[in-house]
Amino acid sequence: MKEKILLKAQKAKEASRFIAKASTELKNKIIIRMAEYLRKSKDELIEANKLDIASAGEKGLSKALIDRLTLNEKRISEMVKGLEEIVALPDPVGEITKMWLRPNGMQVGKMRVPIGVIGVIYEARPNVTVDVTGLCIKAGNAVVLRGGSEAINSNVALVKILKEALKDEGMHEGVVTYLDIPSREAVLEMIKLEGIIDLIIPRGGEGLIRTVTENSRIPVLKHYKGVCHVFVDREADLKMAEEICFNAKVQRPATCNAMETMLVDETIAKKFLPNMLRRFQQAGVEIRGCEKTREIYPKIKDVKEEDFYREYLDLILNVKVVKDIDEAMEHIAKYGSAHSDAIVTRNYDKAMRFLREVDSSAVFVNASTRLNDGYQFGLGAEIGISTDKIHARGPMGLEELTCTKFIVFGSGQLRH
Repeated sequence: MKEKILLKAQKAKEASRFIAKASTELKNKIIIRMAEYLRKSKDELIEANKLDIASAGEKGLSKALIDRLTLNEKRISEMVKGLEEIVALPDPVGEITKMWLRPNGMQVGKMRVPIGVIGVIYEARPNVTVDVTGLCIKAGNAVVLRGGSEAINSNVALVKILKEALKDEGMHEGVVTYLDIPSREAVLEMIKLEGIIDLIIPRGGEGLIRTVTENSRIPVLKHYKGVCHVFVDREADLKMAEEICFNAKVQRPATCNAMETMLVDETIAKKFLPNMLRRFQQAGVEIRGCEKTREIYPKIKDVKEEDFYREYLDLILNVKVVKDIDEAMEHIAKYGSAHSDAIVTRNYDKAMRFLREVDSSAVFVNASTRLNDGYQFGLGAEIGISTDKIHARGPMGLEELTCTKFIVFGSGQLRH
């Protein structure tokens, strides 16, 4: 196993030199060809996916996991559309981001270049195989994919199609490499390949991400969980606040950018909470409130301190009444996960304080945390959301799959 993983990764490293120097035209042709082959092969993909669904049923996996695992015509069409959207995005490779002149006449600048080989470890969703491949190729990177065992038949079928497109366009097939070894040990071997794989991006539950981070010899870009907050300020438009909070919790509760705690200024709590909490309950949300919240609206559970650290990924919501913006920001600093946090207010100074002082990958004024997404931000598709502070933070699109190097134009300058 160890030797097999090493050989596959070495082929990806070799291939990375070819894709790094590919023109935008060639990269786009490869991605378009991949989209065409996916469209033509939908019946084959659905048949392979049925094997994974049957196996998942036998193993007793949850309905939610089986839903994420399922490929159908609609989802294959969405993958094709995603690739077509990547083609339409500007190519970041080769962009000179700044240039300056030194006193000796030397020009110094920074240029965007591919990172090299990106290792992506993910669970359940086979569409990730296609999304990640399209993004990595457009940014000039080779990719080593390690999908979850529950989607192995689907992923093997997808990678076969993606490799056919590479071959037909004359590109090194190692640009897309799939580790078809389902054991956990395969992941542990993969993340030791320092000097071959340049960056690891884990996509999945907190347990997977912590295992990868604790054992990797390669830099890891990740977020552990999304404990996201919306603070309703005393100077908020309460109708707007209600819509934002409802969307942030209910629209898709099982996502990392869904609200887990709603903070409400005590000045407007009695006016805002009854109707808001009633609406949540009508939508099936379980409310866990602080003492002040339960005095205003008694028909809810008591919130425990450990609840404030929890990412529910479900229709469960913590509610806390706070004295003011300072207490709200203190709460976020203590219990938050630096993912997505929002304030609803009509006060410009408070809005700017919140933007400056809340230390999260995305901070919102008068908008739902659910908008923390590469597509919503205009980045096109995304490879994930990072809460790290080095290299990339927030949704990671094409630009975040590159790094910069210094470039120098001289005319014979020497150092004396």
